[in-house]
Amino acid sequence: MLLSTRQTEIMAIAKEHGRVMVDELAVRFAVTPQTIRKDLNDLCDSRALTRIHGGALFPTGNENMQYEARRSMAAAEKQAIGRAAADLIPDNASLFINIGTTTEAVGEALADHQGLMVITNNINVANRLRVFPSIEVVIAGGVVRGSDGGVVGEAAVDFIRQFKVDFAVIGVSAIDADGALLDFDFREVKVAQAIIANARHVILVSDSSKFERTAPVRIGHLSQIHTFITDHCPSSSIRSICREQDVRLFETNGVSSQSTNTD
Repeated sequence: MLLSTRQTEIMAIAKEHGRVMVDELAVRFAVTPQTIRKDLNDLCDSRALTRIHGGALFPTGNENMQYEARRSMAAAEKQAIGRAAADLIPDNASLFINIGTTTEAVGEALADHQGLMVITNNINVANRLRVFPSIEVVIAGGVVRGSDGGVVGEAAVDFIRQFKVDFAVIGVSAIDADGALLDFDFREVKVAQAIIANARHVILVSDSSKFERTAPVRIGHLSQIHTFITDHCPSSSIRSICREQDVRLFETNGVSSQSTNTD
């Protein structure tokens, strides 16, 4: 793709700051938002940038990885997290499972459970658990994201809102030091927010690499979580938030395991 002068400058700004927003670029270049949207669409079509609501991201190595490659990253840690989460979920429970390679590890670990009702917007989880007669699988309708098999969009949100379940198992793309839970796709964020709002006990599962990443769209805050399971939490601020907000923190690395309340 042959870039215009403005598109070249947009790419430079995106590389420096990690993302660009339509309104800010329109002011900077003294053009209409529609003109900037066309520039961003062209750049995203060529995979130079990744589209988000209101702007675009400069794809870093982690963001731009294929889903299968992300599955293999920290695989042992994700399996341990998955087993720990599954241990908290009793037989005959109802639960949500959202999109992510770590939530898929939870799905794998649930295979021996009896009498579960699993509602998910993750085609990979549904396909894995559908073969077990003791587990009822319900899958959300909506737009299927080709990159990872996630079902997103307003139809999925409306579907999730029909239920009130015992547990929710959610993953995130990044965890900020102030406790913000973040993702890249605003459509998936809306589904995750509906899942959190309609579960009695919310379990966040995330390997420690998520403390080193950032993402532009806010799902919610750690204070909305009841149990947080990770391989290791290197952040003192996150530990403080867990203590102050009565969030149970479990670490699976065998070095330290902590529970911050007794629910």
